[in-house]
Amino acid sequence: MRAVVERAAYRVEVSGTLARLSAPDGRPWLALRLLSAFDTTGAPDETLAAETRVDGETIVVTRRSTVWDEAAVRLVCGETGLELASSVTGRGTLADVHLLAGRSAMPGAPTGVLPSGTSFDRLFSPNPGQTPAVRSAGEQAVLGVAGDGEPGRGHWIFTPAPLFLAFRRDDEETWLGLGLTAPLDELSFVQAAYRAADRGFSLVLDYDGHTAVDGAFSAPTLVLTPGLADPYEGIRREAPSREQPAWWREPVFCGWGAQCHLAATHGGRAADFATQERYDAFLQRLEQEGLVPGTVVIDDKWQAEYGPCEPDPKKWTDLKAWIADRHTRGQRVLLWWKAWDAEGLPPEHCVRNADGAPVAFDPSNPEACEALSRIVARMLAGDGLDADGLKVDFTARTPSGRTLTHHGPEWGMALLHRLLEVVYGAAKEAKPDALVMTHTPHAAFADVSDMIRLNDVISNGEGVVAQMRHRAAVARAACPELLVDTDDWPMPSRAEWRDYVAAKVDLGVPSLYHVDHVDGSGEPLEADDYDALKRTWEQWRSRR
Repeated sequence: MRAVVERAAYRVEVSGTLARLSAPDGRPWLALRLLSAFDTTGAPDETLAAETRVDGETIVVTRRSTVWDEAAVRLVCGETGLELASSVTGRGTLADVHLLAGRSAMPGAPTGVLPSGTSFDRLFSPNPGQTPAVRSAGEQAVLGVAGDGEPGRGHWIFTPAPLFLAFRRDDEETWLGLGLTAPLDELSFVQAAYRAADRGFSLVLDYDGHTAVDGAFSAPTLVLTPGLADPYEGIRREAPSREQPAWWREPVFCGWGAQCHLAATHGGRAADFATQERYDAFLQRLEQEGLVPGTVVIDDKWQAEYGPCEPDPKKWTDLKAWIADRHTRGQRVLLWWKAWDAEGLPPEHCVRNADGAPVAFDPSNPEACEALSRIVARMLAGDGLDADGLKVDFTARTPSGRTLTHHGPEWGMALLHRLLEVVYGAAKEAKPDALVMTHTPHAAFADVSDMIRLNDVISNGEGVVAQMRHRAAVARAACPELLVDTDDWPMPSRAEWRDYVAAKVDLGVPSLYHVDHVDGSGEPLEADDYDALKRTWEQWRSRR
């Protein structure tokens, strides 16, 4: 079967299970493999035969699968872009789903994995990591809700980032966007991985053995959009403005950078310095320099245990009274909250491993959610600690593993959203103007966040300002109704920190993590640095 579909923005030539996508003038872009593989925990999905038919602007490949009763890939060629949908019918528990690729066991054709082909040179990922945002199309990219600083897992900065990639040839100025779209409850995979091959690629969704199919099932639809002026255009969405209390826009001081400097100079862990004495000293020192933040974040680890979130009495003699005192000074206080951590929680409220040991909080358990709502209320309600909101961290610790057990049925991105839904709802119930800060710049998570934090600076060959401009652009494009917190840690040098301080006024709410030294290099702050901070804060406040 051969067919040609021509549009003003692109051209598609279909031959068998390949759809060659090119520019209108014939410059090659992608060779889209119109196959898929919905592997189950019991067996890999191989294609025994495939039949292609063309119906106007729609190309449909039906394939005979070794696992599923029915399987198909549908490519719709619209006026400005293309949509590709893969589906199966049958029964099984999903392991990995391979899109734009399949396993061939077809006679008269190559056998084994058949990926899609690419003529693109550059790949854009909205998820910050150890590789710059724009990289070789031959490198990998991961979008999802699991990762950390461990080797090979450095895709944790935005969890989740927008499910979007973009490609460009070096001899072209415009980009081709590739997005994944699905309702939130269907985002039950932990991550979507772009796997590069020899001038080829595929997308792999890791369902982790926690999504059971009984009947029809569709993977997220792939949307291909050529002609983007820049990659952020493919992420950008319109959203109605959201009411934001004026205090949300006040400059923020978070003590984490100062805690890290103390750990470097005094020994111990940075978490050891989340104490009442230290935070009083931090704020007093800043006030001496004429810097009074509107919001104060008490960072890791003010609590005795991460799960129950009760103040550590060895560090805080009376946290409620301390917060009340800050209120009398016209300041608000956010408490750092570590997502997923099972420390101090009942095992029955947790995701557990094969030994029965808790590995993460389980937001799919209604009883656990009720308990979490009470914990949040104790932190924020007037008859509790009376804090003003939460800095949510470690969303990248979303549980992942096929042998893990939980109440169900949510998993992956959907499970993280459920966790944040509980936290956000309880926060607003306790205090309607509570501020919830996350690092989840995905449109489906805009309803469980008020402010997107740009998260930690990393060493990836880009300077601090370049990294944070990219992150802010992603956050503003994906969640335009939310504020942006500019973060401030770690800083490799005083010079780069100074450049970033000047840039913050154009990126979002200014955050300050340092008091008298830059923690990365240990360089002291000087009088000019405090003056620069005051200028940035004054400029930002004047824009309200």
